[in-house]
Amino acid sequence: MGLQFTVLASGSTGNATIIHNGDKMIMVDAGLSVKKLEELMLERGVRGHQLDALFVTHEHSDHIKGLGAFARKHDLQVFANEATWGAMERHVGKIAPEKRVVMQTGEAVLIGSMEVQSYPISHDAAEPVGYTFTEYGEKLALATDLGYMSDKVKKHIIDSDVLVLESNHDTEMLRMGRYPWNIKRRILSDVGHLSNVAAGEALCELLTDRTKRVYLAHLSLDHNMMDLAMMTVQSVLEDRGLFFKKDEFPLRPTYHDRPTPWDEVKRK
Repeated sequence: MGLQFTVLASGSTGNATIIHNGDKMIMVDAGLSVKKLEELMLERGVRGHQLDALFVTHEHSDHIKGLGAFARKHDLQVFANEATWGAMERHVGKIAPEKRVVMQTGEAVLIGSMEVQSYPISHDAAEPVGYTFTEYGEKLALATDLGYMSDKVKKHIIDSDVLVLESNHDTEMLRMGRYPWNIKRRILSDVGHLSNVAAGEALCELLTDRTKRVYLAHLSLDHNMMDLAMMTVQSVLEDRGLFFKKDEFPLRPTYHDRPTPWDEVKRK
């Protein structure tokens, strides 16, 4: 069995992803209540005791809401960099010293035969990171809460077999929306979130012959729709001469309230 994953939930209401290789199973972020996390996991046939570790991208509530209680309940090691530990400690409560693992930004660790590599991203958090997961030549990349697609991020996530990429908002929907301007400005900034157009432009540089599927993630409930995100991203790619037949186009949705089907990274 190769790498498999399910995005349990993605968006401003909570984020969590599970990756496993048949031997080890890890979760990235735990931004929902323990009850909701366990409900979503059961939909994919997973229970908490099967997890081996939990990795944290950054300290915002939609990524750590249930982290402390969930990690304590299931006796999990938690991996995060020192700045993120400092920023989230008062929110997640006590984590036993032997379960508290400091993973420096840019560091790679092995969980069984699966390599987990962190990389820096641009977001308004203490020291936010994304992660890639590789095993026997297969590569999955998680890239959300980006602000903008930097060269450093591109270097880490290019040539992924499967990419989970932020497509947070439609710019015009956001500009016309109900949020106060200071929040809009934050979302539109280089430490905010990628728009649909920005996601499409990033993919123009990231898609290679190796890319099998791209999941659009972290969509705003107020300022985006999945059909619009997919249409916009595809339009940007077509404008750049990267045309895919609809049934061959490797775009897939994620959801804020239900998990994606299990997907095997090496599957074409």
